[in-house]
Amino acid sequence: MRAAALVEALKRMLKAKGITYADVAGAIALSEASVKRMFARGDFTLQRLEEICRFARIDLTELAASAGEDAQGIAHLSVEQEEEIVSDPRLLLVAWCAVNNWTFEQIVATYDLTDAECVRCLARLDRVRVIELLPGNRIRSLVSRTFAWRLDGPFQRFFRARIEAEYLGSNFDRADELFLFASGMLSHASATELVGELRRVARDFAQRHRADVALPLAERFGTSLLIAMRPFELAQFTRLRRDGAKPRATERLLELAQDGRARRHPK
Repeated sequence: MRAAALVEALKRMLKAKGITYADVAGAIALSEASVKRMFARGDFTLQRLEEICRFARIDLTELAASAGEDAQGIAHLSVEQEEEIVSDPRLLLVAWCAVNNWTFEQIVATYDLTDAECVRCLARLDRVRVIELLPGNRIRSLVSRTFAWRLDGPFQRFFRARIEAEYLGSNFDRADELFLFASGMLSHASATELVGELRRVARDFAQRHRADVALPLAERFGTSLLIAMRPFELAQFTRLRRDGAKPRATERLLELAQDGRARRHPK
């Protein structure tokens, strides 16, 4: 079992108990900053893990079981599964609700779908193994907490063609919205380290989603997090580079672009 899964499970269980980093810091005689760093890096000794669990009254067996659940499930859908989902707007809607832990009753009460239409969509999702449709129209999502759409797959192409402009059309001026575009010059080592930090943000997003599932639907709202990072220079800037500077400046960009295409379209 990966240490990251244990840490995520521990964070979720502490939040469910209303225990803060400050509480943990006081219990194990560390500063709050040190505790935050420890959780961010996953830098735990077995002794420290036992101390925190003892303070929070968390059984280690229960923690391991919860972490094991995190590691299960589908991390990626097949191309065929994604194509099936994006082929039908109603199916896409029900899929989005189902993997976000909506109940059958919540879906038909919120959207203009008959019970029969919703059941048909859920049956299709069951057939392609995105969910398991249980007796009484109960829904069990089969995707993992680290689920991600395929790179350059049907959903990402659907997003770029249909959703991207709508998503980015906001003014991003609400307290629960954020838009940042940062640009700078980084070494490969720094860029790699930052990519790791951004992946941790995505995992934290997934953990918060799971922790909030127990709240009433009226207290939750659909939220999407878009994270992107890549070597980039505007084409109009590249055209202005001197001839001698172009190979050195663009060689790595071209190499990364070719590598990305090769991963998306293997032979």
